[in-house]
Amino acid sequence: MEDPGAISVAKVYAKAFLGSVPESDKDSAIEEFAEFLNVALNQYPQFGKMLTTRSLNKEESLQLIDRAIAPHASELFTNFLRVLGRHERLNLLQQIYTQINKLRDAEVGKKAVVVKSAFELTDPILDSIRQRLNDTLGFIPVLKTSIDQNVLGGLVIQVDDTVYDGSLRTRLKQLRGRLDNRSIHEIQSGRDRFSYPEGN
Repeated sequence: MEDPGAISVAKVYAKAFLGSVPESDKDSAIEEFAEFLNVALNQYPQFGKMLTTRSLNKEESLQLIDRAIAPHASELFTNFLRVLGRHERLNLLQQIYTQINKLRDAEVGKKAVVVKSAFELTDPILDSIRQRLNDTLGFIPVLKTSIDQNVLGGLVIQVDDTVYDGSLRTRLKQLRGRLDNRSIHEIQSGRDRFSYPEGN
């Protein structure tokens, strides 16, 4: 489970990052951030670990940024890393990037939508879901799909904290509930008829 305190701090830095970039350059700045994370954390994990796990003190982190990153990165991104280094927040790089994307999506009218299905959805189906969500909810959905065998059929769609459950399992459960209620009602009606014979 993510640390709420760390997320709050990451949001502050994410806002500062986006606020320092001209609108026309925001998408390319975010791409540079993503590329850096990919290189530092995936391609050279030892380097990423050294930078983000506080194995270096503040001065050593700043020296590493100047020596290894500055020659290959934009001045804006390098300065942002220096700020994080001075405040010993380089360990929040991944969380900051996540918050930057959320803020940027909100800026351009996009919103993340989780779609669960029992099997992999084809591109035409995903396009149809995007269009329906856009028409109904009025934002550009960014779909994050996952396969969940518990769904059986249909879809489970989550937007923020709201879940639209159209799965076959849920529909069967609802049907079972209605049938149970109907049976109880019929039994009760039968008892009433026997309790009050006709003519009394």
